[in-house]
Amino acid sequence: MSRSTAPDVGIITTGHDVADARLHKITAALQHRDLTVELWGLGDADGGPAGATVHSGPRGNLVQRLARTAVLPWRTSAKVVMTVDPDMIPVTRLVTALRRRKLVVDVHEDYERLLADRAWAKGPAGLPARLIVRAGSKLAAGADLTVVADSHLAPHQAKHRLVVQNLPDHGFLAPSPPTGTPRAVYVGDLRTSRGLFDMVETVAAAPEWSLDLVGPVAPSDRDRIEARIAQPDLDGRVRLHGRQPPADAWRIAHGAWASLAMLQPTPAFIEAMPSKIYEYLASGLPVLSTRLPRQSKVIEESGGGVLVDSVAEASETLRRWSADPGELEKLRDHALQWASTNLPTNTPYDDLADAILNLLRGTA
Repeated sequence: MSRSTAPDVGIITTGHDVADARLHKITAALQHRDLTVELWGLGDADGGPAGATVHSGPRGNLVQRLARTAVLPWRTSAKVVMTVDPDMIPVTRLVTALRRRKLVVDVHEDYERLLADRAWAKGPAGLPARLIVRAGSKLAAGADLTVVADSHLAPHQAKHRLVVQNLPDHGFLAPSPPTGTPRAVYVGDLRTSRGLFDMVETVAAAPEWSLDLVGPVAPSDRDRIEARIAQPDLDGRVRLHGRQPPADAWRIAHGAWASLAMLQPTPAFIEAMPSKIYEYLASGLPVLSTRLPRQSKVIEESGGGVLVDSVAEASETLRRWSADPGELEKLRDHALQWASTNLPTNTPYDDLADAILNLLRGTA
């Protein structure tokens, strides 16, 4: 493909599904600026952003990921290349320099702290991953544009650094009043540290409720969670929907009575602000949440949810809500009012799209 007909932006990832919500939000913002986008990632191409050229494949093993990391930066002919994985930064930076293309690096998590939450990354076995993350962080600082999802994320000394928070894209949300029988929803990755089993046990102790879990389950938790939800006390009340494109995920949430966010206080989450909290509030879904500092502050400020310290307290709250839906209605009103005042209708992804447009134009 010649440079003149090359896509404006190529997003490449060896670790993210093409249905990933942040990838959809970034792509939508770029398309609103009339930029053409191609995406290289994992999963089913049908789950990729509408209007983008999507190339996808299976996740594969570690060796296959390393091979893609070496090859994928050469595959895209885009004028601006964006990567969202720390292990892809070294090769992508080399390739973009050789080809005189612009490089954008998206750092959307604290990768070092995230590794501390992964059993496989501890000890000598995890040393290569830790070294790659540290090297990637240093190299990210030299990109033409370094995007971070939160102000506390490194690198802080990047030559061009832009904070692009994971705020809602209202085009994907589907606010609606509660319908049917009491139902809770969770949207996001699913694993023990993200409260997977705490959420399930919460619903198990609140028999009136059902639960929709929308997101990929960590392989290490898959067998255990499938066995648990098949037991008689939960049979049919907990539904695993797997990863869904954001519009489809929030359609599943349509009509739910409440939302769950029961992250554990791991190193990766203690300073994080889950984007799902903002999306729950903007959807009018009262939030039942653990007391992590930043999400607690937003929930208390908004009045759109309840903070709990245990599964027993969480299940008692659900039982109270189903017995007195009036409390839920007040929380819903507070959530929507706070979101309408505090969450912008345009998103930081628009700022990212403008910054990339400036890169294409050759301006600062």
